Amino acid sequence: MVKTYISLGSNMGERQKYLKQAMALINEQEDIRIVKVSRLYETAPVGKTDQNWFLNAVVQLDTSLSPEVLLQILQKIEHDLDRKRDIRWGPRTIDLDIIAYGQIELTGPSLTIPHPRAHQRAFVLMPLSDIDPSFSFPNGEKISSLLAELNNSKQQVLFFGTIDVMM
Repeated sequence: MVKTYISLGSNMGERQKYLKQAMALINEQEDIRIVKVSRLYETAPVGKTDQNWFLNAVVQLDTSLSPEVLLQILQKIEHDLDRKRDIRWGPRTIDLDIIAYGQIELTGPSLTIPHPRAHQRAFVLMPLSDIDPSFSFPNGEKISSLLAELNNSKQQVLFFGTIDVMM
């Protein structure tokens, strides 16, 4: 089993419901088990800023699936929860990203691990720090150092609450 981190975000409709449904669907998959769930954070959109704020969380899971198969499953869950890919960085019911998969580094046409922008995004690093404060990326960057650097950025992140997911 490989320790893997998935980022979840939603800024359409019942955001918390979409996050909870996505977590339940992830946990129902064979060869995937959610181990930890972060707190929820409400965050300003990045990239395309004229849209609703997001609810974000990170889950730690154990899986025996390959990164490519895991990505296919996550994309199917996004599709099942009405994710549309019409506008880059646009509004979405659910967004599921593989942040890290063990300590591997992978660059391919459809998947890059670790996620290429995770280290720049407070909405990923803060919930990731909730569940693994000693986390470091394969290149040795520690989450504590990355969060300290982001303290000077203009990214708006507010603590929102917790989510109850039956595991």
